[in-house]
Amino acid sequence: MLSADQRRLLGEFIRAHRERAQPVESRGRRRTPGLRREELAAKAGISATWCAWIEQGRPVQASSEALDRLSRALSLSRPERDYLFELAGRLDLDVPTSLLAAVTAVRHPAYGLDRLWQACCWNKAAARLFRGWLDGDHQRNLLRFVFLESSARKLIPRWEDRARHILAEFRDANYARNFQDGRVRSFVDLLRRESPLFDAAWKEHDVRHREGGSRVFNHPDEGRRHFIQHTFIPSERPDYKLVLLVPAVSSPNSASSK
Repeated sequence: MLSADQRRLLGEFIRAHRERAQPVESRGRRRTPGLRREELAAKAGISATWCAWIEQGRPVQASSEALDRLSRALSLSRPERDYLFELAGRLDLDVPTSLLAAVTAVRHPAYGLDRLWQACCWNKAAARLFRGWLDGDHQRNLLRFVFLESSARKLIPRWEDRARHILAEFRDANYARNFQDGRVRSFVDLLRRESPLFDAAWKEHDVRHREGGSRVFNHPDEGRRHFIQHTFIPSERPDYKLVLLVPAVSSPNSASSK
């Protein structure tokens, strides 16, 4: 369920972009800037009442499909579309074609991440491995999972060390390139408030390149599982990444996880 602040921001965002959208051709004088609610509703294939309620910040549910239609009806840019889905707490199904094809083509655990390290797509093997993270029609952020979910502490050996390592990789791979993006700064500020460990690690300013290698997980049903991790960047969308976990041939004496 979205908070009151999220609902308010979502409503304000949709209304602002509706009022600046290209109006439907009309022969008479228009007193309303942009699109009327009824026009946006018709263009997006949603009800005018639902459109009014979401703009008013009421506790209504917005599916990924409805948000996709709204985004197209409002002609949102890629950053604006990302912001819309983040405010609504939903998973954007419009992921890079190459990334989706790669994730669905392999039988080993694989998933895609966007610039905020939200999981944008994943296969069944990844969903089985990362139970509690890769499930449901909502945003699934890797950093939020690692730092805030109790299941991550059980899944990842040497959890605190790995959490700090992952944060240092995020700072290098994404924050340094996008720190002027208000969405990125807001995301970091929120996690600093929610997780004392994240806040403490953030203040240390550690930076690491995102590396592959050995990853071990303590799966609740399948026991200890060992993989070799590989990360790839789609050429057409360098702000996304593909993460592939290939089962290791033999178990190591010591390994890290993420």
